Amino acid sequence: MEISATQLIFYLLSFMIIVSSIYVVTLKNIFHSAIFLILALFSVAGIYVLLGAEFVAASQVLIYVGAVSVLMIFAIMLTSRLASKKIEQSNEQVPTAIFVCAGFLLISLGSFSNTVWRMSKEMLPEKNIFTIGKLLMTDYVLPFEVVSIVLLAALIGAIVLSRKAGA
Repeated sequence: MEISATQLIFYLLSFMIIVSSIYVVTLKNIFHSAIFLILALFSVAGIYVLLGAEFVAASQVLIYVGAVSVLMIFAIMLTSRLASKKIEQSNEQVPTAIFVCAGFLLISLGSFSNTVWRMSKEMLPEKNIFTIGKLLMTDYVLPFEVVSIVLLAALIGAIVLSRKAGA
């Protein structure tokens, strides 16, 4: 059985997602956890590129890596006063969590092995991103603009709330 370059890249990205996700939930330093979360999200974007979904990969990088992760790192850095205090980190639910995770893993592996994975014979459009952009600016321009107004209102609301809290 010969492994192609695409399969090798897929396995490498999958390995990176699994390892970095384990580090996200097991590290005691929250800043390091955020860095490994960024690595996991970049790896997911790489899998989207392998699937031919460049727009989704770009959205993944822009929204999750570029916005959410940076926001989390800023929040961690702004609350650095908490990091200087000694906070005892303990959890009594570790055995229960391991049991639940192992059960979920077994159920997932069982369902994956019994699933028939059908491949679509339909090809993606030649210019995938161009097609999505054209649809966003023609047929779906109203929902696109409504979402941008809602996001702008949320941003203004966050600014107003943070000014009142800081004042």
